[in-house]
Amino acid sequence: MLTCLNADSDPPDRPRSGGSDTDSTTRPRPRRGARTTGLGEKEPAMAEQNTPENTTHVPAPSEVPHTQAASTIPAAEPHPERWGRIDDEGAVFVRTSGGERQVGVWQAGTAEEGLLHFARRFDDVRTEVELLETRLSSGAGDPKQALSSATHLKDGLPEAAIVGDVDALDAKLDAVIAHAEHAVSQVKEKREQARAEAIARKQDLAAEAEQIAAESTQWKWAGDRLKAILEEWKTIKGIDRRTDDELWKRFSKAREAFNRRRGSHFAELDKQRATAKRRKEELIDEAESMTESTDWGPTAARYKQLMADWKAAGRAPKDSDDALWQRFRAAQDAFFSRRAAALHERDAEFAENASRKEELLVEAEKIDPSANLEAARSQLRRIQEQWDEIGKVPRERIRELDGRLKAVQDRVRGAEDAKWRRTDPEAQARVDQFREKVEQFEEQAAKARDAGDGKRAAKAEQQAAQWREWLSAAEAAIADR
Repeated sequence: MLTCLNADSDPPDRPRSGGSDTDSTTRPRPRRGARTTGLGEKEPAMAEQNTPENTTHVPAPSEVPHTQAASTIPAAEPHPERWGRIDDEGAVFVRTSGGERQVGVWQAGTAEEGLLHFARRFDDVRTEVELLETRLSSGAGDPKQALSSATHLKDGLPEAAIVGDVDALDAKLDAVIAHAEHAVSQVKEKREQARAEAIARKQDLAAEAEQIAAESTQWKWAGDRLKAILEEWKTIKGIDRRTDDELWKRFSKAREAFNRRRGSHFAELDKQRATAKRRKEELIDEAESMTESTDWGPTAARYKQLMADWKAAGRAPKDSDDALWQRFRAAQDAFFSRRAAALHERDAEFAENASRKEELLVEAEKIDPSANLEAARSQLRRIQEQWDEIGKVPRERIRELDGRLKAVQDRVRGAEDAKWRRTDPEAQARVDQFREKVEQFEEQAAKARDAGDGKRAAKAEQQAAQWREWLSAAEAAIADR
């Protein structure tokens, strides 16, 4: 018995049990475990799947459109004869767009076994390429390693001892190489972008620290912010040592400048507290002068401004600050107590208004638009006019009362909308259109039956039944309105 003469070929698979290697009726058993690709590379074992290529027609290379071949590699094992042949001398050929190319010699069994052997080698390469593509697309693989593997496969393809759609495989390898090159470029760009972003962030933090050191007088906030900047600074990585040292010097210098300025500020604080005491005494004098005012709105606004000025004045000396506050607060309380009494009287008027509106609501909620829509509209307009004339109600009653009136308005408006939908000419037009279609297909079915064309009659009856269902639905929709 002769063996395969191609040095790159694997020995033929043995049958499961007895029989000669040349027995054309015995199909080589499927291999398991690690398999060797047609280009001499090892790949992990993969369970054979029942893919569309295994169950449907696989076109010959000349039948595959260019765009499809560039994106899809048909499996060769189900139909190896479509991609190659073995002549009477045992020479194995693969068909490509450039013509036939000899890929080996087979004399270890039947021609069918030989083609299957070389087709499996093709499918090994196909699986490896598709695995490279899947890993690139999912982001799980190393783009640089994928580029190296795809390039190696591409370089060995012209001499590969395989039978399958070599053109589609070549196009797929071109796509994988382009994808890998792009991914490698993106990785490099992202690394450079991350470095640039890290530098830019530390530059922003250093600039912010310098601004705080030069301008901020919010001592507690500024100190806390510089601490937060320091903590964030420690988390920023990926900058070269020289640049990082230069940025750190800027930040450190800014912190030292802030600490010096804050120390000077607190040294002057006692002088500022004396000024704050004089300012607060002025505010107290003005607050006490307004306690008898009846100009409620402007006076209340002025007290609010005095409060803001009080806070802005800062702290007076500790032994007098609490006493000054008690005088200022007493003046405010006197005014706002008088205002509260006046507002209580106003609230009584608003409560009366609420009672009158409740009476109107009792009448409004009895409106029945389903009995007489025009009368309901007229009655609602009259109630709305009276409602506006009554005036304001307590704030906490506004939503409740307005909500009840709105419910009546919505009920009348809903009746108006329902009346319009019942008379909607477009809905009736759809019903007429569906009825016309039913009659049209029923007429076609009758003509077909008269002509003895049962198939066409059945099809027309089916279409008539479909349009009849739509007609029933449209008629029901109008009836429900």
